[in-house]
Amino acid sequence: MSTVSAASLESAHVTDGTEQKKPLKACCACPETKKPRDACIIEKGEESCTELIEAHKECMRALGFKI
Repeated sequence: MSTVSAASLESAHVTDGTEQKKPLKACCACPETKKPRDACIIEKGEESCTELIEAHKECMRALGFKI
């Protein structure tokens, strides 16, 4: 008879790296392009930030988002 608890089995499962990753949400993708894009839009307006907007779109597309 084993004395291993379900909690210890669960924690072992999480730490062994075999757990499937949750799909990346659009809101969390590409923070390195999203933050400067958002700041630019707030400060200068969308028309002045086309390069940053396009860079963010390219990053999102590279991760599989349809933009």
